[in-house]
Amino acid sequence: MILSMTGYGKASMECAGKKFTAEIKSLNSKQLDLSIRIPQQYKELELQIRSMVAQRLERGKADIVITVETISSQPATSINLHVAASYKHQIEALSRQLDIPMPEDWISTLIKLPDVLHTEIEEINEEESEAMFEVVRNAIEGLMEFRTQEGNRLDAFFREKIEKIQNLLNEVPQYEADRIEKIKARIQDSLSKLGEVDYDKNRFEQEMIFYIEKLDIAEEKLRLQNHLDYFITTMDGNFGQGKKLGFISQEMGREINTLGSKANQAELQKIVVRMKDQLEQIKEQVLNVM
Repeated sequence: MILSMTGYGKASMECAGKKFTAEIKSLNSKQLDLSIRIPQQYKELELQIRSMVAQRLERGKADIVITVETISSQPATSINLHVAASYKHQIEALSRQLDIPMPEDWISTLIKLPDVLHTEIEEINEEESEAMFEVVRNAIEGLMEFRTQEGNRLDAFFREKIEKIQNLLNEVPQYEADRIEKIKARIQDSLSKLGEVDYDKNRFEQEMIFYIEKLDIAEEKLRLQNHLDYFITTMDGNFGQGKKLGFISQEMGREINTLGSKANQAELQKIVVRMKDQLEQIKEQVLNVM
């Protein structure tokens, strides 16, 4: 069974008059790349949250957004009269010097200026900390469930593509005997066109055998078959097979390319092209496997 690196999870809960929400999105990446946005008041919890996420996600580019919304009594907010008076004095001086009218609504003007309103920030208590951790854990579980579903889709996709390559590989033997005979006939036809040329027939036979051995694809077929089997075996293993599946697909590509270079026959070349098409689709999707 495989897991995808692509996923999404979201969770919310209410605690101590506040609503905690965590949202996690992940995409593929060679390593674990975490980006966390958390309210400044809760920054002290970021390292613990980062550790929680890293233990479960292992790989992928993950963006985590945590928000805290007050749903009951508002935090104590006060007006800083000294700051407001200072602003008013400066605005009046600015109005006189630049000969521009003063504000019609002093209250709305002053309230919007920095530091006029002062909000008391409460200390984070244990209940809030646990709520924060719980909502992150629930979001992670949602993301992992999404990853599992996407992994099941990838599993079916890979098995379909591997089966198609296997079927194409099974077609190869029917063209091999005819391929060798055509190669021999082509060489002999070329020799016959040379006319009455004396040559060592024994040496010719030796060179012919050597040439045909160079075009033999038995080893390539065997190695490709082993790679196909190993790909499926790896898929059925533990999580975290993404890198290994990538290496196996690269080895499959090498064998298919060698088959193509040795084919020397139209039908085999067509089979190789179709194999490459299936393999490229595997390589594209294997990047999403954790």
